[in-house]
Amino acid sequence: MNRAVPRTERLNAEFQREVSDVISRKLKNPLITEMVSVLSVDVSSDLKHAKVFLSVYSKSPEKRDATFSAIKADAKKIRYELGKTMKIRTVPELSFVLDGSMEYGDKMDKLFKKIESEGGASD
Repeated sequence: MNRAVPRTERLNAEFQREVSDVISRKLKNPLITEMVSVLSVDVSSDLKHAKVFLSVYSKSPEKRDATFSAIKADAKKIRYELGKTMKIRTVPELSFVLDGSMEYGDKMDKLFKKIESEGGASD
């Protein structure tokens, strides 16, 4: 085991992989209709809580919010699945945070392209 990387950082990376796997493969919720990406996980130092930062890709804010709500409602199922696959004594309580940075970046990219196509950008 690599001791150069602190335990919480290793757990953050492992939780990110495992939560992503549970949401994409094991969670069979028909309300999750949009593509979900687990951006990062922040496990507390006492290993009792973990914040899961998600991005939901959707053209519709309503579908994005419905998908995020469905994931939050399934937090106990996700935690249960993590307990079955991860070699950890207790799985932390999960809280989900919707990260809008991807949508914001996409919006800014479209805005820059629009400005460029209108000839507003100078070389």
